[in-house]
Amino acid sequence: MTWVNLTSMEQLDEIKNSSGFSLIFKHSTRCSISMMAKKNFEYNWEVIPEDTKLYFLDLISYREISNKIAEVFQVAHQSPQILLIKDGDCVLESSHSDISPEEVAEVIAA
Repeated sequence: MTWVNLTSMEQLDEIKNSSGFSLIFKHSTRCSISMMAKKNFEYNWEVIPEDTKLYFLDLISYREISNKIAEVFQVAHQSPQILLIKDGDCVLESSHSDISPEEVAEVIAA
């Protein structure tokens, strides 16, 4: 699996308007906890269905997009944070040590 870098508001609109599942990983490049959460997530991410779109947001470089994500999906800003989006709605939000590819896979399978 590979990340798609989330770098524009247009991509965020695409996520909001797409059908199926998309996942956004909000990552702070200045935070060791965020780096560890990303590494742990990638270690087991093969459990997530391959057709799930995985977006990576460097929230230091793209703070405006990070703020818009919180507004659009009505979640509190966290870092690190994942949001699983299904048909335009956030169906799972996790942060810090609660970030788990297994949980993502369970929600998708349900």
